[in-house]
Amino acid sequence: MYDVIVVGSRVAGASTAMLLAGRGLRVLAVDRARFPSDTLSTHQIQVPGAARLARWGLLERIEAAGTPATRHVRFDPGPVVLEGRWPTVGGVDALYSPRRTLLDKLLIDAAREAGAEVREGFAVDQLCFDGGRVSGIRGRAGGRELREAARLVVGADGRHSLVAKAVRAPAYHAKPPLSIAYYSYWAGVPMKGGEIYSRERRMIGAWPTNDGLVMTYVAAPPAEFGAFRADPEGCLLRSLDLAGDLGERVRAGERADRVFGTADLQNRFHRPFGPGWALVGDAGLLMDPVTGQGISDGMRDAELLADAVAAALDGGPPLDEGLAGYQGRRDEASLPMYELTTEIATLGPPRVEQLLLYDALAGRPSEVTRFLGVLAGAEPIPAFFAPRNLVRLLGLRGFVRAGLARRKMAA
Repeated sequence: MYDVIVVGSRVAGASTAMLLAGRGLRVLAVDRARFPSDTLSTHQIQVPGAARLARWGLLERIEAAGTPATRHVRFDPGPVVLEGRWPTVGGVDALYSPRRTLLDKLLIDAAREAGAEVREGFAVDQLCFDGGRVSGIRGRAGGRELREAARLVVGADGRHSLVAKAVRAPAYHAKPPLSIAYYSYWAGVPMKGGEIYSRERRMIGAWPTNDGLVMTYVAAPPAEFGAFRADPEGCLLRSLDLAGDLGERVRAGERADRVFGTADLQNRFHRPFGPGWALVGDAGLLMDPVTGQGISDGMRDAELLADAVAAALDGGPPLDEGLAGYQGRRDEASLPMYELTTEIATLGPPRVEQLLLYDALAGRPSEVTRFLGVLAGAEPIPAFFAPRNLVRLLGLRGFVRAGLARRKMAA
């Protein structure tokens, strides 16, 4: 019997398996895929996520594989342009955008090195129960049916999690899909850092990735899914034409891969634990990818879950008590960014208070860094948008004007 079985071995699952095995637990991680393999992704490891990789001793492997460190960013919401650098977190001051063929394999290798058993090409068909408690998994690998038992089964199997469905994990804070996402890769596109463009009905990003390529990302309203599905490259390019000279630079280069896209962008929290089971990554928390938080959140939640599980199985508080603490810490860390992300994903025109804030930040490098820290999940959102800080940034008159505009829009 294993201490923990992790179903799904991409970012959240491999990180969980690595951390638990490193604490001396007997861990089995399974995935139906074989690695390296690709998956839909925002690519971005935000600065807090990169700092976590550095602490785990893995960031230098990301860099050694040729993943560019993005320290400079240009944020263009239309009326003004804010350029600056990310804040430093744990000695790291850069964002990274690796291909998932690289990142997932690197984390799986690290899980194996930590002592976890990893089985690729293992398709889980169902959970096993002992009374009302999850006790293991049943699945197929190499044409054979297999059963494995564990004290805890962790679902890290993504947005359509079999584990979450099997245990009927309750959802909360749910919101409907707010955007669609399309992206591709380009060769020969000059970049000096990352680029973010906010336009009405569009969010556009461009980020350097492996092999000298640039990944461009477009978020659009769900009503346009039919148009994008019919002409993905044309719609992608016409969207990039809205972003300064980005469209021109991309057209002067060469598309290096197909256009990827999806409208399956749910927003919800799941209760992440119950008798004999837990959830991590997209299986437990889904938010629109427009702010690129998924990879970093998956690693953060893997660490929170591993701490709770290892403490409980090592004679600490009862497992259910520890997992309840995991849920509380995850939700506290996630909810402010969840609310900000789902607001941005509506893709509406900038509001008066946003325009006032952008104007106030222009020409103030240290404040631009703090604002970029908000977008990266490195700056506490409630503190940045607290009235005292907004008065400091906008001045009293600007703060009052912003408040009046907000009340008018609410009315």
